[in-house]
Amino acid sequence: MKFVPHNYQRYCINRMITDPVLGLFLDMGLGKTVITLTAVNDLRFNRFAVRKVLVIAPKKVAEDTWTRESQKWDHLKMLRVIPVLGSIKQRIRAINTPGDVWVLSRDNVSWLVDYYKNDWPFDMVIIDELSSFKSNKAKRFRKLKSVRNHIHRIVGLTGTPTPNGLEDLWAQIYLLDEGKRLGKTLTGYRDNYFTPGARNGNVIYEYNPRTWADEEINERIKDICISMKAEDYLELPERIDNVRHIKLPDKAKKQYEELEKTMIADIDGETIDVTSAAALSNKLLQLCNGAVYDADGIYHEVHDEKIEALKEIIDANAGKGILVFYNFKHDKARIQKALKKSKLRIGELKNPDSITAWNNGQMDILLAHPASAAYGLNLQAGGHIIVWFGLNWSLELYQQANARLYRQGQKENVVIHHLVTAGGYDENVMDALEAKEVTQDSFLNALKARIKSVKGENDGKD
Repeated sequence: MKFVPHNYQRYCINRMITDPVLGLFLDMGLGKTVITLTAVNDLRFNRFAVRKVLVIAPKKVAEDTWTRESQKWDHLKMLRVIPVLGSIKQRIRAINTPGDVWVLSRDNVSWLVDYYKNDWPFDMVIIDELSSFKSNKAKRFRKLKSVRNHIHRIVGLTGTPTPNGLEDLWAQIYLLDEGKRLGKTLTGYRDNYFTPGARNGNVIYEYNPRTWADEEINERIKDICISMKAEDYLELPERIDNVRHIKLPDKAKKQYEELEKTMIADIDGETIDVTSAAALSNKLLQLCNGAVYDADGIYHEVHDEKIEALKEIIDANAGKGILVFYNFKHDKARIQKALKKSKLRIGELKNPDSITAWNNGQMDILLAHPASAAYGLNLQAGGHIIVWFGLNWSLELYQQANARLYRQGQKENVVIHHLVTAGGYDENVMDALEAKEVTQDSFLNALKARIKSVKGENDGKD
């Protein structure tokens, strides 16, 4: 296929060729992969500016997207893209295979750095989904930081650089410029641009950006970062969001309320911390979906109302591919069990073969966890309907997962169904996702509100 770049793509390609450091903050669907490979192809074969290029990507993207894109376009036929996957023996064989671009799962960054030690061979590194390096405490960040001075060219790709706020930017920008723009330490960055927020004693849980922080930070990084939104450059089909409120029958509602009350009774809403909040949130979301794990990891069904709602959506869209996002393993197990006797072709997003089968129309239902489908995968050929069976608090995963179908190349209007238990905790999550305000603060406040509600407290009354 012949690649005819749009003007914005040509601009990004030229910047990547001329700039040794670049953050490409492009929205989902704008073609980050083909832009990057086109620039690499020019740098490698026309300018002889790079010799060995490493791409670090989420596992599913490393397995499929980069190789598939290099084979798709005529101008990239000479570019040898080698996936570095599998066992240690397979990975060692791959990195010693002659090539131009080696694609590594981000889970193996530490292994690769330890393997080469002081003999780092890659003069250009591309980080696909730079936001996955947002934590300065993560081992993958520390390891890549240790070889940063051996990297002559570096590109960071992401559509969501600040999924949880401006604090996420520091580690990402550090990997690009080694601290030149936002400081050498996260502590210094916080001192300069934030004020302490929620805390428990001496432990500070969040930092609030100063009123001028956004503008100042953007000013400091704009010379090495390009930011573009899909709506400014693409004409996409309509996206239709549908929130389907699931009403529980009396018996299931009573069970849900009793279990919720039992768990909440052990937690003081005024002193709830992140650890207890995460555990409680997890349980409440399980209950909303219809089952809950016990201490032995065995799940117990509470209701099947979401299962029934999913069946109705499937029946109403007979013959159309439906991508179903689940949150817990018991969600997947219960869906598979409920649909087992149907004649539907049900698959699970596991590997490149499942992606191909879905895009070729060989599946009616594709089950996927949002963490497995969040980055880079092109699934738009297989369908235009999404069902969120269960929600989680990650705005980044939510946006990226929806972009698997709602992206360039989609021909149909994309319909996104959200199954939300009326009066359940996932209503709080849905509200936060819709407001695009998924922060630790909203997470804790939602739990505190539920605790007060269950305990019958009301701040407005005596």
